[in-house]
Amino acid sequence: METKFAPSPARPSSAGALLREWRTRRRMSQLDLALEAEVSQRHLSFVESGRARPSREMVLHLAERLDVPLRERNRLLLAAGFAPGFPERRLDDPSLGPALAAVELVLKGHEPNPAIAVDRAWNLVRANAMMQPFLAMVRDASLLSEPVNVLRLSLHPGGLAPHIENLAEWRDHLLERLRRLNEDVAEPRLRDLEAELRSYPAPKRSGPPAPYDPAAIAIPLRIRAGDTILSFISTITVFGTPLDVTLSELAIETFFAADRETGERLRQMAADLAANGG
Repeated sequence: METKFAPSPARPSSAGALLREWRTRRRMSQLDLALEAEVSQRHLSFVESGRARPSREMVLHLAERLDVPLRERNRLLLAAGFAPGFPERRLDDPSLGPALAAVELVLKGHEPNPAIAVDRAWNLVRANAMMQPFLAMVRDASLLSEPVNVLRLSLHPGGLAPHIENLAEWRDHLLERLRRLNEDVAEPRLRDLEAELRSYPAPKRSGPPAPYDPAAIAIPLRIRAGDTILSFISTITVFGTPLDVTLSELAIETFFAADRETGERLRQMAADLAANGG
């Protein structure tokens, strides 16, 4: 049976309304933003209400102060009657070659630990060889059809979910990550993805959530591979000061062995892959 989700609410279309939406999203008052941007609160009020038309420079200045993503800055410019200011190139565009070469270098250099590169919607862009054994665990082949969504792959009953030992904890972590991303970018497809992931069967908890451990440094991913439970902590890396929309939305997630046993097993898995030509 097909699962249907409520349509995403319509976004404002005028530049002033969009700026007000982003200011509200950032939990700033008009006075806060006016002081931060060094403009008068009266002028900012006129811009938001549509009584004053902002210049291109003012739109970009306010967007910078509000930390608006580049894709949404282009939308603001269009709403204000200006051409987009930031290009959006395809990943196979030759001009992005050096950036993608850097991504490949990071992914390869992280072996024997797994690492992936994803776009803003957490669709898989690149992966190193150490992801192969984990992708082989996926039962539902449709989840590996392009585009492969990493969050869907993790929580879907036909994906990696049955192999994740701490699924309840990891599910809460991923859904909270996606909720924060939705707060930041407000994109309909991400809201739909969050609704879809929340519709998947939630794992039964044997008791209340584990109490906060002050000695913990991160929420681990504990995944069963054969007769071994591998434990990982992860970090996310993004490009600094990108000027291209596609590049600004690219992120690298690297997984590190959280214990000695995991490190030893990963080295063995890497050796097996090399022996098999992987």
